[in-house]
Amino acid sequence: MKIKLLSSAIEDLYEGRLFYENQREGLGEYFFDSLFSDIDSLTLYGGIHARVFGYHRMLSKRFPYAIYYRMENESVIIIYRILDMRRNPLKIKNSLES
Repeated sequence: MKIKLLSSAIEDLYEGRLFYENQREGLGEYFFDSLFSDIDSLTLYGGIHARVFGYHRMLSKRFPYAIYYRMENESVIIIYRILDMRRNPLKIKNSLES
């Protein structure tokens, strides 16, 4: 299965990485590695996650983030956003609609 990250998802990853790196040196890199591990697991588990706001939502295992994606067909997963779950749900919904 092929995974495609949109530029909006990549920007979300970099924002999260900067946030955690400012909390403690090295934590941003750990965040980045952890989220990419979660993303890689979609090759096996893509499509099994609950739908929220019209997207499949996979929760990260180590950080309070969710990966919002859609299945283009049986062989392509498109990741639209990777968002902090501590945000207001209305703000998350608006982020996904834009």
